[in-house]
Amino acid sequence: MNIGDAALASGVSAKMIRHYEETGLIPKASRSDGGYRTYAERDIHLLRFIRQGRLLGFSMKQIAELIGLWLDQSRPSSKVKQLALDHIAELDDKIKELQAMKATLEQLACHCHGDARPDCPILEGLAKQQNISIK
Repeated sequence: MNIGDAALASGVSAKMIRHYEETGLIPKASRSDGGYRTYAERDIHLLRFIRQGRLLGFSMKQIAELIGLWLDQSRPSSKVKQLALDHIAELDDKIKELQAMKATLEQLACHCHGDARPDCPILEGLAKQQNISIK
């Protein structure tokens, strides 16, 4: 199938498929006699695997590791589990950061009157956090 069909079947855009090829995440596509990229069902499975990994927030480096583990039938599942647990820890850290950002914004928004006056605790709070002043 061509790149458009592969994109449709995998849920990965043609641009990203080309990018994955260029970065070596997936093997270079076969070429037709006319020079067009062609993809087999195995390629589609690999692209779907990558898409799922991205949806779960894995980095490209982690996905490359996962692909290697997926393709290695003699791999111990403990390596896969450790990679997943490490990613869960990263997600937990990001969640804590996002919760802290949300709490700060909620506090700033709570103190803002949101009326026609120019004074704004939100802007003042942002300026204070960045050590800048607004004139």
